[in-house]
Amino acid sequence: MARFGLDIGTSATVVAEATGGFLLDEPSVMLDLPRGGGTVVGREAAELADRIPSGRTAIRPVTAGVVDDLDTARRYVRAVLRRVLPRPWQRTRLSAAVVVPAGASALERRALVEAVEEAGVARVAPIVAPLAAAIGCELDPLDRRVHMVAVAGAGTAEIMALCAGEVLAVRSTRTAGDALAAAVRRHVRTEHGLILDRATAEDLAVQAGAAPEGGEVTAAGRDPEHGRPRSLHLSTDELHAVLTPLVTATAQALSACLDDLPGRAVDDLAADGVLLVGGASPTRGLRAGLEAGLGLPVKQVENAATCVGEGAARSLLRPAVRHAYTLS
Repeated sequence: MARFGLDIGTSATVVAEATGGFLLDEPSVMLDLPRGGGTVVGREAAELADRIPSGRTAIRPVTAGVVDDLDTARRYVRAVLRRVLPRPWQRTRLSAAVVVPAGASALERRALVEAVEEAGVARVAPIVAPLAAAIGCELDPLDRRVHMVAVAGAGTAEIMALCAGEVLAVRSTRTAGDALAAAVRRHVRTEHGLILDRATAEDLAVQAGAAPEGGEVTAAGRDPEHGRPRSLHLSTDELHAVLTPLVTATAQALSACLDDLPGRAVDDLAADGVLLVGGASPTRGLRAGLEAGLGLPVKQVENAATCVGEGAARSLLRPAVRHAYTLS
């Protein structure tokens, strides 16, 4: 039986094997090719999206970590499975731990699980993103010390405190990476008269978040007046000013989890710090904002973009951990 972790994020999809290694780490994009050319997913779909005739757009299977359309999500998961397990016999008796947002409703979680089941996975176990991240960072959720993990993705940002098989506190907000990209698109269109596609805006938000002060990035888009390609140079400080209010709001929303923590829990967190993961975690100001709001040290891990998928995969080898955290 093939066992893997499946993290279908708003921006990227990670498929990791339970025994280690990646099967996929590419954009969460699906594209139906013309003239019966089939369906492509991931990087290939993203690269083709701007080269196909107008009217045919790339499809994203989830928004803010949850399913918008069950049929679309099912087709996407089926295409991903065919991509990573090309031989039919490989796709029998599959078992997957599927990442769901901690802040999703029971109905939203069930929709994602159903999409994966109907795509051909026999056994599906949902796991919340912060718990998967903790396992992916090699923390032990059954440890009697308190651990806290913050996950900043494209669709959601979440934080969770864990101790001895219990969730002590959790907060979730849908002001995350997608909101930053949307803010960049609006600003560049309004102030510079340039239309950016979604992928370019996402890249600019990431570059601005990771670049030092006084840096510069290049934005390539379309001139709305003439319809021709055009590029311009933008100061990272200018983009940082656009992103700061959203980053601050995210940090404040997550920091509110302190209100639910027992007093002694803070002692452990002050010593061990808070782990920050997720594709949007390098955004400038987020780490500092969390440190200021929590009053605790915040550390960013090396495998920030993939540790949620890795942890989901590893959880299949630790059923006691998954069973300790029930989803309401």
